Amino acid sequence: MNSLARITQLFNDSIEAKKQTLQSAGPEIVRAAEQIAHCFAYEGKVLVCGNGGSAADAQHFSAELLNRFELERPPLAAVALTTDTSTLTAITNDYSFEEVFAKQVRALGRGGDILMAISTSGNSPNILAAIQAAQERGMLIIALSGRDGGRLTRLLGEDDIELRAAASSTARIQEVHILVLHCLCDLIDQLLYSGGGHS
Repeated sequence: MNSLARITQLFNDSIEAKKQTLQSAGPEIVRAAEQIAHCFAYEGKVLVCGNGGSAADAQHFSAELLNRFELERPPLAAVALTTDTSTLTAITNDYSFEEVFAKQVRALGRGGDILMAISTSGNSPNILAAIQAAQERGMLIIALSGRDGGRLTRLLGEDDIELRAAASSTARIQEVHILVLHCLCDLIDQLLYSGGGHS
C-alpha cells in the first residue's frame, strides 16, 4: 500500500467510525448536551478528566466551555482535573495514581455538578475511581468510551450517560471523541444562548 492509499484508508476509517457513532449514540449526545446545559443554567460545573490523549481532550473541552466555542457568550464553569502539576504529583506521590482524579472530585464536586470521564478503554483505574467518587457526591456522570465500554460501563447508574465511540482503534476512538466534544459545545451554546429551547 502506498502512502496516499494508506492515509485514504485512515480517513475512510475515521469517517466510518463517526457515521456509526452517530447512529448508535446520536440521541445520547443530545441528552448529554441537555444535561450539561441544565447544569450550567443552575450554577453547576463540569469536572473533566482523562489520561494521555484523553487528558488533552479534557483540557480542550474545558477550554472551549470556560472561554468560548464559536458563539460569543459568558464563560461556563468547567475544570480539567489534569492540569495542576502540584496537585497531580502530590496525590500520586502521597497516595497513588489511582486517586489522582478521585480526590479532586471529592474536594470540588457537588450534587448537581457533572463529571465527564474520558477513557478510550473504559478500564483506567483512576477514571473508575473518579466515577465512584462522583457518585458518592451525587454527581451525574457523562462517560466517553470506546470498544466495548470496559469496566466503566458497569459502574454507571441508570441516569448516567455513556457516549461510546463505534471503533476499536485508540486513534479512531480519539477522533470520534473530539467530534463528540465539539458537538456538545455547539449544542450547549445553542441551548443556553441561541433560543434552542432549554427549559
